[in-house]
Amino acid sequence: MPHASDLSDEEPPYEPDEREPVYYAEQALLGALLLRPERLSQADGLEGDAFSQPAHGALFAAMRTVRAPGLPSPPDGLDWLRAVLEEARQEAPALTAAHLHLLISACPRPEHASAYAAMVRSGHARRSIRLHADALAQAAQDVTVPDRPVHVLAAADALARHLDTLSRSVPTHPGSLPRTPLPPPLVSPQDDEAEDQERMLLASAVSTPTPVGQMRWLAPEDFTEPLHAGLWQCVSALAHRGEPLDPVTVMWEAQHRGLLATGVTAADLAALLSTAALPPEHWGIQIVERALLARARHTAGRITAYTEDTANTVHQLITGGRRALADLTTVRRRWQQATRPLAEPDTPATSRAGPPSRAPAVSHPPAPPAAVRAAAGRTP
Repeated sequence: MPHASDLSDEEPPYEPDEREPVYYAEQALLGALLLRPERLSQADGLEGDAFSQPAHGALFAAMRTVRAPGLPSPPDGLDWLRAVLEEARQEAPALTAAHLHLLISACPRPEHASAYAAMVRSGHARRSIRLHADALAQAAQDVTVPDRPVHVLAAADALARHLDTLSRSVPTHPGSLPRTPLPPPLVSPQDDEAEDQERMLLASAVSTPTPVGQMRWLAPEDFTEPLHAGLWQCVSALAHRGEPLDPVTVMWEAQHRGLLATGVTAADLAALLSTAALPPEHWGIQIVERALLARARHTAGRITAYTEDTANTVHQLITGGRRALADLTTVRRRWQQATRPLAEPDTPATSRAGPPSRAPAVSHPPAPPAAVRAAAGRTP
């Protein structure tokens, strides 16, 4: 095959010094295929959007479009390179023949094309997981949608499906849990609305205690205030034991649990438990819904932290992502119980440690937006 420098005397484009290893893997793969186009079969399954650089993706797509000669003679090989460059310039006009020369010179061993292709796949998988995690975080923060939990769970299901798809092409191996330090739990800012909901729940539960025994879907960790979480434990314990439930009995239980030793007085508790409105289930649903959104944000941050740690393999990212989604699933199930208390228990097939593939209120969760899929190959 002729040397690529025969194509043009143009100077190679400027490249910054700091690049991720996957960038060099992309260069090596493209250089190997430019030198040995018959090795295109070793990159089966790759598409142009798997590359982190748009120019790289356009060049690879052009190689797949232009028929590669089997055993090219020098003139045929040069013609093929020119045809590839012309095709690629339709998507990346800045590409030059000098750039092809740079890629060829950046390939250490063309016979290692399959290894370079595997590296490109891994880089694409990392970026795509990160993009799905970003979509989950954005869904959890979107206050414009009419049904925020359904919106969030659709994004979580899309992420779970993506991890399942990746797992089918990634070999498993032992010791696969990420060692990345987890981000601390998100600290909710002072939220007067959340505090009011929790106070109204406690007062309503004391004034109308009958439903409390059926509200096992509400957990102490769903509360934003530790005092309110402790008082809910007092209320739940009294209801579970079948003992009388009123402001005085709750106060007595709180004393035994040490809540009065935290600077809260009996008069404070009496005032907190005295004003009630609406049934306790109403306030409980508001609280568990808020907890679901907070857990989704934390799950997205956890998976993002995994993807930012380049020491993690794709298999570790998949395993860590599923484990994070499993934590979200625990809150999801309680939210389902709260919003559909009379429904049959949900037993859908789930991915390993991932959330259910079907949410009760989402019959067919939408696939990730086209912008997410297209951006997967553009993330540096």
